[in-house]
Amino acid sequence: MDSVELYRQLPGLMPPWTVERVELDMARQHVEVYVGHAAGQRFACSECGLELGVYDHLASRDWRHLDSCQFLTYLHARPPRVSCPQHGVRQVNLPWAQAGSRFTSMFEALAIDVLQAANVKRAAAILRITWDEAWHLMERAVLRGRAAKDEVIPQQIGIDEKAIAKGHRYMTLVCDLQEASVQYIGEERKQTSPEAYFDAFEREQLESIEAVSLDMWQPYISACREKVPAADTKMVFDRFHIMSHVVEAVDRVRKLEHKALIRRGDNTLSKSKYLWLTNPSNLTDQARQRFDEIKHAEPETSRAWALKEALRELWNYTSAAWATKFWKRWYFWAIHSRLPPMIAAARLIARHLPNVLTYFTHRIRNAVAEGLNSRIATVQKRACGYRNRDHFKIAVYFHCGGLDLYTAHTTHTKAG
Repeated sequence: MDSVELYRQLPGLMPPWTVERVELDMARQHVEVYVGHAAGQRFACSECGLELGVYDHLASRDWRHLDSCQFLTYLHARPPRVSCPQHGVRQVNLPWAQAGSRFTSMFEALAIDVLQAANVKRAAAILRITWDEAWHLMERAVLRGRAAKDEVIPQQIGIDEKAIAKGHRYMTLVCDLQEASVQYIGEERKQTSPEAYFDAFEREQLESIEAVSLDMWQPYISACREKVPAADTKMVFDRFHIMSHVVEAVDRVRKLEHKALIRRGDNTLSKSKYLWLTNPSNLTDQARQRFDEIKHAEPETSRAWALKEALRELWNYTSAAWATKFWKRWYFWAIHSRLPPMIAAARLIARHLPNVLTYFTHRIRNAVAEGLNSRIATVQKRACGYRNRDHFKIAVYFHCGGLDLYTAHTTHTKAG
């Protein structure tokens, strides 16, 4: 097989396109592949598909292709244009690359795989391109994937916040809980943040929402009530966030009791914070042994801890009626505990109880959103954080958006 035939097959060129010549540049370790077409060839208008004769050719352009024999490989061609009676002069679609790209579709597919496995800097080094080129490939993939995605609102939605930098800089994530993907990223964590997502849909589409999982953050609650029909029957305040308020209350009790003990010269509660806050099933044997020693020694923190652990049972009930009976007993216990942080946490939950109990209608949790938050944190760690909000959004959509990132010129089967 000669070099011309080899490089016709490598990029998958089909008639009327053919390789005219191949040049090897040993000094730069480049392979230059020059592509052309036969005279008199007709091409389809890129807008309407009408076949027309060639109007003219643009100046020669080059596209980076997959490396061959460890040499950087470039395709060169003069893209033809046609003069469409309806759409005017248009460049024809090229079978090896998308319009506006300086890389072949095969190279873009490889780049996407590498970018999914490594950060941009490392991916650029592997692909032997610049950081800007690697980022541009990621951005193109996201824009392509979002443009191709059907504008269908998920039936089960999760709304959560994500800190993107120090100094309380937040973004709002709207997630599809069934597909485990990020659907939308809004600026900050205001009422307008999720409202901008809902505004993209008609009322009939919004009515198809079955349930929304969120925390007890008033701007998000107000946004749902403003935009989602029958929102009060669909909002479910997430167990994780409810328990986080109770866990914080336990820690405040521990701090207050620890200060009182220290004044008496007793350091029993020193370095015990995570023993009280961690799920007992997750403690190591050594930690569990120490916890058993101090659990019954300090009455206030022990009572707060017992209240926290008891509340976990609320979500194990099979009906809202039985859960309500349990809640009344737990609430009576909490407000009579003489522990101000626990009383405050109990009253906070009581104010939002109707949308705590909607869990027994919809049985959804924001665990998917929390899992996505964990994946996003990994992406942030890889990149050492994102100072640019637009870069943050592109990275999240790329890794967590559930998008088809590949070009129409390539087929790809995801592993797993």
